[in-house]
Amino acid sequence: MRSDIRVCAAWRDAHDRPVYTLGDTCPACGADAENSAPAPFDPEDAYGEYRRALKRRGRE
Repeated sequence: MRSDIRVCAAWRDAHDRPVYTLGDTCPACGADAENSAPAPFDPEDAYGEYRRALKRRGRE
């Protein structure tokens, strides 16, 4: 799963706070933008079955 929201890869060095964008480069400094957060994954997801059931129920 990939997020469309990206963050400046050099924000800690070049900015006071994170700079978010939808593009491939930072609009403020021109540095590369990277995925803002990795998708959460836990192989031992204790509540995954219930979460997926709620999601299916919501589509019906």
